[in-house]
Amino acid sequence: MIRESIITTLAPSGEVHIAPMGVIWQGEVATLAPFRPSQTLDNLIASPVAVINHTDDVRVFAGCLTGRRDFPVRPADRICGAVLVGALSHQEISVESVEEDAQRPRFRCRVVHEVAHAPFRGFNRAQAAVIEAAILVSRLELLPFEKIEREMAYLAIAVGKTAGPIEQEAWSWLAARVDEFRDRAQAAGPEEEAP
Repeated sequence: MIRESIITTLAPSGEVHIAPMGVIWQGEVATLAPFRPSQTLDNLIASPVAVINHTDDVRVFAGCLTGRRDFPVRPADRICGAVLVGALSHQEISVESVEEDAQRPRFRCRVVHEVAHAPFRGFNRAQAAVIEAAILVSRLELLPFEKIEREMAYLAIAVGKTAGPIEQEAWSWLAARVDEFRDRAQAAGPEEEAP
């Protein structure tokens, strides 16, 4: 099972890095599979601990993909790490083993500490749509743009029907990012065919 979460790691300088990531759960084992290259990957190699943050504030997911990473954090309880202040719960994890891979190494981790901070009351359709849109935005360079446009149009229906102000703000960030990508691609023109 994959749970969309917010991962916080520390750079050797002590700077906190916040990134959305699907955490792969197999029983009690959490697996992080960051892409190469990425700051999360570099941080895990330098310091094999992280915090899995669970939040219903979808602005964190959208913000990380649109250049907005200024979310408040506090020190973790048992590891040298950081917890999102707005997290509903968090799990502090330690890397037990690494499966090397050219594209996405897998860091198998055990939970060393877990805390619930506030009740989770469930996602509305707009929140789920924003998370799906964030995943699409993370793959702008990988997926056909027609697919992204088609899926964004479908997700916009749920946002239009069920979003509150937080979800509307997060959606606007992601939609603007998709528009920027499209405009850049159109300005660059079609790729020339090889001779």
